[in-house]
Amino acid sequence: MTTFGAVAEWRLPPLRRATLWIPQWFAKKAIFNSPLEAAMAFPHLQQPSFLLASLKADSINKPFAQQCQDLVKVIEDFPAKELHTIFPWLVESIFGSLDGVLVGWNLRCLQGRVNPVEYSIVMEFLDPGGPMMKLVYKLQAEDYKFDFPVSYLPGPVKASIQECILPDSPLYHNKVQFTPAGGLGLNLALNPFEYYIFFFALSLITQKPLPVSLHVRTSDCAYFILVDRYLSWFLPTEGSVPPPLSSSPGGTSPSPPPRTPAIPFASYGLHHTSLLKRHISHQTSVNADPASHEIWRSETLLQVFVEMWLHHYSLEMYQKMQSPHAKLEVLHYRLSVSSALYSPAQPSLQALHAYQESFTPTEEHVLVVRLLLKHLHAFANSLKPEQASPSAHSHATSPLEEFKRAAVPRFVQQKLYLFLQHCFGHWPLDASFRAVLEMWLSYLQPWRYAPDKQAPGSDSQPRCVSEKWAPFVQENLLMYTKLFVGFLNRALRTDLVSPKHALMVFRVAKVFAQPNLAEMIQKGEQLFLEPELVIPHRQHRLFTAPTFTGSFLSPWPPAVTDASFKVKSHVYSLEGQDCKYTPMFGPEARTLVLRLAQLITQAKHTAKSISDQCAESPAGHSFLSWLGFSSMDTNGSYTANDLDEMGQDSVRKTDEYLEKALEYLRQIFRLSEAQLRQFTLALGTTQDENGKKQLPDCIVGEDGLILTPLGRYQIINGLRRFEIEYQGDPELQPIRSYEIASLVRTLFRLSSAINHRFAGQMAALCSRDDFLGSFCRYHLTEPGLASRHLLSPVGRRQVAGHTRGPRLSLRFLGSYRTLVSLLLAFFVASLFCVGPLPCTLLLTLGYVLYASAMTLLTERGKLHQP
Repeated sequence: MTTFGAVAEWRLPPLRRATLWIPQWFAKKAIFNSPLEAAMAFPHLQQPSFLLASLKADSINKPFAQQCQDLVKVIEDFPAKELHTIFPWLVESIFGSLDGVLVGWNLRCLQGRVNPVEYSIVMEFLDPGGPMMKLVYKLQAEDYKFDFPVSYLPGPVKASIQECILPDSPLYHNKVQFTPAGGLGLNLALNPFEYYIFFFALSLITQKPLPVSLHVRTSDCAYFILVDRYLSWFLPTEGSVPPPLSSSPGGTSPSPPPRTPAIPFASYGLHHTSLLKRHISHQTSVNADPASHEIWRSETLLQVFVEMWLHHYSLEMYQKMQSPHAKLEVLHYRLSVSSALYSPAQPSLQALHAYQESFTPTEEHVLVVRLLLKHLHAFANSLKPEQASPSAHSHATSPLEEFKRAAVPRFVQQKLYLFLQHCFGHWPLDASFRAVLEMWLSYLQPWRYAPDKQAPGSDSQPRCVSEKWAPFVQENLLMYTKLFVGFLNRALRTDLVSPKHALMVFRVAKVFAQPNLAEMIQKGEQLFLEPELVIPHRQHRLFTAPTFTGSFLSPWPPAVTDASFKVKSHVYSLEGQDCKYTPMFGPEARTLVLRLAQLITQAKHTAKSISDQCAESPAGHSFLSWLGFSSMDTNGSYTANDLDEMGQDSVRKTDEYLEKALEYLRQIFRLSEAQLRQFTLALGTTQDENGKKQLPDCIVGEDGLILTPLGRYQIINGLRRFEIEYQGDPELQPIRSYEIASLVRTLFRLSSAINHRFAGQMAALCSRDDFLGSFCRYHLTEPGLASRHLLSPVGRRQVAGHTRGPRLSLRFLGSYRTLVSLLLAFFVASLFCVGPLPCTLLLTLGYVLYASAMTLLTERGKLHQP
């Protein structure tokens, strides 16, 4: 019986000596630096578990560059039979775990300018033509399957599959595997390419959001660039999809065979054959048309990206998309389930109805989706004019050409619309909404990514939108109209004085003001609103509704020339036949536009007012105020706005954005100057005689002023505000930032003790009619609350009988300004050889003279009052 060689046995760790079998005659001459090298020397003799254990150990002990070199060698040397055991671990170690605990290689933070060596290694390893994809194709050729848990799928899909209702996307068909345990043990049986792309796409969602302190530019990170490379590789704008890499010359990867589900499903549509299967079934040899054999990779990539990134919204929205025919089939299925032996499944069905997914996309997520949309537009517009024409549908076309025509309407439109609706309704009212806005505007402008796009003219005038884009506008009518109304409602609730919010309004107005675009949108609304005596009940979903099985690239329906029917089909497929459509050019939306124009005008005045206030204040005003040589604001009122921090340049930008946005709105909705002037005057934007803004719009109630909805808008946008004053006891007002907290409290206790001890004597002094009485009243008596203008009705009720006697206040000694002024005075006195005691006497004498003069002036002013 042969044993391990001495050298090899000494090199191996103790726990792994019995795992590796090496001939003794060779072991005497071989020296291995690691267990992995020993394994690679005899790949056909190794047990799969040893290869996985070796790679796991090396991932901890070896540097990253050496790990990747070893992985490349393993992929080259080992057969697929042994590589399939390490594939799930390798994918998880790269993209992180599905629960977000393991971050993997952290592709979302890896940047070339920060870590150039690791970045280049990762990009080369994960490139579409790199070693990792070669491993995928190597396993694909052997038809291996890998289990993917359903519990990590998007919420609506997970809820449907757990209730034995097959989702509408063909991505999940023939892949669901059921365990005896029931719904919680569901898995998808995925081929290697699908498994890899699932993990790659979900790593954007499942990983924890990046910390705010970590400033990472999304467009520079490895994940973002990999998405762009995969899209360019599998959805090429020029040429065809490159064939997969194969270990054998001329070898190809077979398409994934269909799998039979374990139990029946309730369908959401009709059965259609896959594009791949349809082309293969009409050919005698698969190799006769390699494009039809490999188009499934492009189809799978796009389906996975759309499902993982866009299929996140409430289940009510998800069910809203389904056709009445589908809902009827679901009802029949549920009735059959309730009458079967497994009737206890009813509570979970009720959970399906009550399901609501709490999903909030991140800014990084939205930027990646925008990259996908931009590439899809370029992909779809790369068709030649003769291929893009409707007549080309009836002729023989390649799978890639048909895929280009169907990619946007059948894959993206429906889920993107609901995704945008979710973002418009749940995104915070801050400047981060700019990412969602640009994603939306990118989808609305496919002509920007057409190969024959015109260059902007020298006169800086926006180019005219060609009439050839009218079908796209009409078939995406809700993307333009309903989301525009949703943006108006958001804009009315934001601070338009902020340059970032003003920029968003300007961007939307500029896009919709492109010549001929508003006319095409209005034409689409007219086609939808025009009466029609007979509207087919179900055929309207042929254009955009997803199919049940197979591919979205099933045979196209016959071309329908009725433009009105197409627009109605689009709206009904997204909103249902009972939808209440609000026209973009109708009276309700026009009212919102006029209100936005009013707020734009007021925001311009507010920005100008802030700019004027900043210009009027001298440079040294704040320093003198801090030293106590100017009036001190004891009320603490402050108008917060980012213009105060950004300066005059931001005021100029805000005014420019708002001015252009107002002009674009006039062009889109044909507003007249008289209308804008009338609504501006109605809102009361004129200033009063003191040059200050009026109070917010309100009505007088029993307990005082009550804000109206218009007044709330004015306060939210910073257009008007109440003059807030502190009307309580000055001794008890909150400690300010320019005061020493401990010293203020000590002085308050001291002054309270003095006031309590000498209250009678101070009252007697203040009641005298001579100069001493006037001097004491000037220092010891505060203005009565009855003489103040009280705004609070509660304060009016409490002011009666609430008077205070004379008292001493020492709080001014707790201010930094007072202490610094005293120290400065002592320092100046020391320069003239004046000691602390003489300086104190001089300061006291000076103050007595100042107080005596102020007392005489105060008494003389009272004599002249009526």
